[in-house]
Amino acid sequence: MSPPKSDPAPSSDVVLRQAILQKLRIVIRAAQQHSSWIEKQCGVSGAQLWLMHELHEADGLRVGELANKLAIHQTTTSNLLDGLGKRGYIAKSRDPLDQRAVKVSLSDAGRHLLESAPKPARGLLATALTRLDPLALGQLDDGLQGLLDCIEGLDDGFGMLPLPFMM
Repeated sequence: MSPPKSDPAPSSDVVLRQAILQKLRIVIRAAQQHSSWIEKQCGVSGAQLWLMHELHEADGLRVGELANKLAIHQTTTSNLLDGLGKRGYIAKSRDPLDQRAVKVSLSDAGRHLLESAPKPARGLLATALTRLDPLALGQLDDGLQGLLDCIEGLDDGFGMLPLPFMM
């Protein structure tokens, strides 16, 4: 009678894939938890707080400039700003040099909210990426691009939208 067969040990590539999957889950959940905490603390979404931070850094930006800073669609930026405008956190004005262009500034209420808001205002992921050295950043970019290349049917437009829990 032969001894019962045990399951073979998982291969190193299986173990590595599982470890990477767990790390991706941690990153996503940490960003989700941070965004939820921001909203509970100050009543605006993580993306809106980031917009406010960018306006604090450079007052009087155009909607397109803000969209570029957050790497999101201009339409999405306008929607986020509309929510902030309804709460009185921003002010919009026409550019005196180009009446078609709208400049956005923080209101006094917006400045007050930003001062008391949780940090980092740019968001957990964006801030963490600034802490990586250039080599690690390049390796991460290459690895993520490799992962994206393996997923069929992706819409490149997804990259221009904030994560759903940050809206």
